[in-house]
Amino acid sequence: MRELILLRHAHAEPPAPGQDDLDRPLSLQGQAEAEAAGRWLKEHGYLPDRVLVSPARRTRETCETVMTSLGYFECRQEDHIYDATPGRLIQIADENSDVARLLMIGHNPGFEQLAALLASGQSGDFRGMPAGGVAVLTLPDEGVLEPGIARIAAFWWP
Repeated sequence: MRELILLRHAHAEPPAPGQDDLDRPLSLQGQAEAEAAGRWLKEHGYLPDRVLVSPARRTRETCETVMTSLGYFECRQEDHIYDATPGRLIQIADENSDVARLLMIGHNPGFEQLAALLASGQSGDFRGMPAGGVAVLTLPDEGVLEPGIARIAAFWWP
């Protein structure tokens, strides 16, 4: 089995007047949430083989903080994670099926919809992934991702 770990970025500062959404930093609360997420991942042995992160500042800062807890891992920026649909996120995960454990750090609603779609076959109005939340999905070793193919092995939030 392989695993897809979805980590929603931790809480960010509200946008300042004229500030682009991509430039919003983590809040103090978000920094603490990211540290807690990193500790949880390490304590449960969820060490990724590859890390993909959205280009948004808050996701990159979440990644840096989590990686401090886990030890150094290369964080690859994946521009298409930002504002992605579940279908696009599935495509990104499929493009990285050569690793056993993929960690993606990104945003809602795409991440919560992706977790629901892969686990239940439906995304609907699912609203269940808080800031800093982690969903660990177990996937078959081979084959492309499709609705209902995954099992939620763990779910955590700060």
